[in-house]
Amino acid sequence: MNGIVRMAFMVISLIAAYEVQAAPVHSTDSLVIRFANRTRLVIYAPDKAGIQALSNYDLNKIVREMSMQLDSVPGGQHAISRDGGRYLKDTVLVVTKKKDGITIVINGADKTKVDSTKKQSSDSNNDRDYQRAKRQKKDNGHNIDYSISIGLNNFIQRGQLPAYPEDSYDLRPIGSRYVALAIGAMPTIIRGRYASLKLYYGAEVAWNNFMFDGNNIAEQTPAGIAFPDAGRDLQKSKLTICTIGIPVVPRITFYNSDGRKICHLGVGGYVNYRLDSYRKIKEADGNRDRRHFNFDLNDYRYGLMAHLGIKSANFFVKYDLSPLFEPGKGPDVRTVSFGIGF
Repeated sequence: MNGIVRMAFMVISLIAAYEVQAAPVHSTDSLVIRFANRTRLVIYAPDKAGIQALSNYDLNKIVREMSMQLDSVPGGQHAISRDGGRYLKDTVLVVTKKKDGITIVINGADKTKVDSTKKQSSDSNNDRDYQRAKRQKKDNGHNIDYSISIGLNNFIQRGQLPAYPEDSYDLRPIGSRYVALAIGAMPTIIRGRYASLKLYYGAEVAWNNFMFDGNNIAEQTPAGIAFPDAGRDLQKSKLTICTIGIPVVPRITFYNSDGRKICHLGVGGYVNYRLDSYRKIKEADGNRDRRHFNFDLNDYRYGLMAHLGIKSANFFVKYDLSPLFEPGKGPDVRTVSFGIGF
């Protein structure tokens, strides 16, 4: 409020000075406005008519334009004198914000242009400093990160076994989903102006769902897992594996000149342990059958993973180096999972 009062006082005093066109004014009339915070605004005029003439001016236009002028000057301590005729109530004041400043058009003619480039540059520098400070604070800390990953699974055939023809365990591409919940940290190892080396590590619980394309089902047999045809139409048949794992991924993060993150790229590995596995069948009539077995799956799985982040989008790919099943007790396949993390 004090800033507006001081500005209004300066502006109205300039207009009054323009009206009387005299240096020291020995006023015969004055207008005193008292505010609740004991601030007073005093307007001097040579006579009563001079004060009454203020009603011809649009004070809203005066305050609006002078506010811009004060904002464009460091510290806001100066104002630029204006012709009182500019502020008569029949004038039209159009304020347009442009990339390089603010243009004020009066009566359809470009009368004055307020250069706000310096202020915008200052705002840009402040934003850049804020982003860098925010980045440094994040780099220095060991913030805990929670994430969820959603994607798809598929088999990579490594060897052909006569007992396991590929068409007996073909997968539905969309139905074979991957879901993981993770908690981790990502401290900074090396910090640079435009790039940083970080290390992501944590723990995750993941579910690999393998949905078969036909009416085949997963069966536990003494010789190993089998995929016989159910002999009837099924809505769905799938094998689900739940694991807990530890991912470790070195990651390079890139920044622009403002300190904002552009993208990141990471390549690392993981080790998972099987917690549970089950097969689930949904009959044509909607009935469900769910049975838990180990299905001769390897309890431990390990592999490589890659992260690619573009701004707020995080993509991942995981590839098992270890076989999904125990040797000789299931098809010789590896698992590949890919998707997006949030």
